[in-house]
Amino acid sequence: MATAFYMRVSTDHQSLDQQRDQLAATGITPDREFSDIASGKAGTDRPGLAEALAWLRPGDQLVTVALDRTGRSVAEVTATIADLTSRGITVVALREAVDTSTPTGRAIAAIMASLAELELELGAERRAASRSARLARGLPATKPPKLDADQRKRLVRLYHGGEPVSELMEMFNVSRATVFRYLKAAA
Repeated sequence: MATAFYMRVSTDHQSLDQQRDQLAATGITPDREFSDIASGKAGTDRPGLAEALAWLRPGDQLVTVALDRTGRSVAEVTATIADLTSRGITVVALREAVDTSTPTGRAIAAIMASLAELELELGAERRAASRSARLARGLPATKPPKLDADQRKRLVRLYHGGEPVSELMEMFNVSRATVFRYLKAAA
């Protein structure tokens, strides 16, 4: 059995030292450490977590200081735990005292997986209701894009030319999330 320790902080101004200290206090010695310095915003890339998940094999364990380190929303956390559990990998979260190798830990993981499934179903229902409401008003089933194709190409070109995101937001009258969504789509 191998042990991976995953840590995450939200900004480069924060240190991983506190999480390492918490692990050291348990006496657990990981075979590998993985970490990310990433925004707490859901959906952002976490290459350290992705590497840890790829490294783990059935019978291994993933240790983290807290369950919220494995995702930035309830859905992300529960999906990660459900995936690991289905692969035969134990999850140990120190703060919550969750250990999926125990019956109680597995029960907590199952409850979390059920909540994730519920959230997915509710999201699908909300999207269907939104589509129906738009169609009933004579609108297209989905919202039109904020920027047309030429504007999107210009935004990407300006970004790669060094234009700051804040300037692009103002120039195109879009949110930061929209700027990054178009940049990701163009990659």
